[in-house]
Amino acid sequence: MPRSLWLLVIGMAVNVTGSSFLWPLNTIYMHDHLGKSLSIAGMVLMLNSAATVIGNLFGGVLFDKIGGYRSILFGTITTLFALFCLYIWHGWPHYVIFLTIVGFGSGIIFPAIYAMAGSVWPEGGRKSFNAIYISQNLGVALGSALGGFVASFSFEYIFLANLLMLVLFFLIAVMGYRNISVATGPTSILEQNQGIKQLRKLTSLMILCSAYMLCWVGYVQWLTTIASYTQEINISLSQYSLLWTVNGAFIVLGQPLLAPITRRFRHNLKAQIMIGIVIFIASFAVTAVADGFKGFLAAMIILTAGEMLVWPAVPTIADSLSPKGREGFYQGVVNSTATVGKMFGPVLGGFLVDLYGMSVLFIILIGLLILAIFLASIYDKPLRKEEADSCLASHSS
Repeated sequence: MPRSLWLLVIGMAVNVTGSSFLWPLNTIYMHDHLGKSLSIAGMVLMLNSAATVIGNLFGGVLFDKIGGYRSILFGTITTLFALFCLYIWHGWPHYVIFLTIVGFGSGIIFPAIYAMAGSVWPEGGRKSFNAIYISQNLGVALGSALGGFVASFSFEYIFLANLLMLVLFFLIAVMGYRNISVATGPTSILEQNQGIKQLRKLTSLMILCSAYMLCWVGYVQWLTTIASYTQEINISLSQYSLLWTVNGAFIVLGQPLLAPITRRFRHNLKAQIMIGIVIFIASFAVTAVADGFKGFLAAMIILTAGEMLVWPAVPTIADSLSPKGREGFYQGVVNSTATVGKMFGPVLGGFLVDLYGMSVLFIILIGLLILAIFLASIYDKPLRKEEADSCLASHSS
């Protein structure tokens, strides 16, 4: 990998390590420490995710206009302000206000990093996005492992740790990202005149991202309803945090096991995504019958295997579809649709559990994942139509 991609990888790991001190424990903090119901906690996380969606789209457009370096600095400074305030004021309703601003600021950072990764090593293809994905999950493993331990002393330290790690990321960005050059600016006249072609590509991306969003609706339950459920069946906070440590460690250490599979599907990412979603379904089926730590550990390992196939593949496809000068916008779409899943997932899960219980939640999640498989199977239909039209035009000429 080029040096510039290594800098992005290191920065992503540091950034996510900081946020991972807090995000797996958000629901638990609001439910157990602030005394709010799961439904209220879900709505707070919905506000955070809504702000992140806006940040994702804004950050993607900002990348295309002013470049990755200045976009990342803007998002980081915004997040630093909110985290400093959250460290000082983390009661109710201050928690809601500053967590929402954190969502907006961090939302700007992610599409910029993904777009920069695709730009600095275009020949790397999936490898660029997989490297960012691995670093992201290394941060999850480190932050989650330390988060549960730190929270056992005081949640005050959680807010401080998050803030200090983002300060470190800010320093990395200032010193390391200034000289990373990527092509930005408006698309060429030729590309602007290919409106129908680009519309078909964007339509394909939106269909794929709809499947991606449904996957996140299910995945985010592990941070919300399932997190609280583990507390009810006497799984300790440190054991719950350990599940996320296993998740991140398996993603990093399991790459050699994954390599033969990704090589087999390197020209068929659609099949890779569909297989990953089937594995998600298997994970939730195991979770539905789990009644202790070992059952949840097995479900988490299965879930991780699925995400290793799905999560890096979607931004890779987005990068291949994006016209020059629009890479940031396309990565912003990918990140924002994932965030929409994170936004509605906690609300849906909270209401279903409060009204009907965990069993009904798992049944509905499996149904949504089956729909995601269907959407993933047809996402490239507009592209196939374009190929058919091109072949027809060539035969006619």
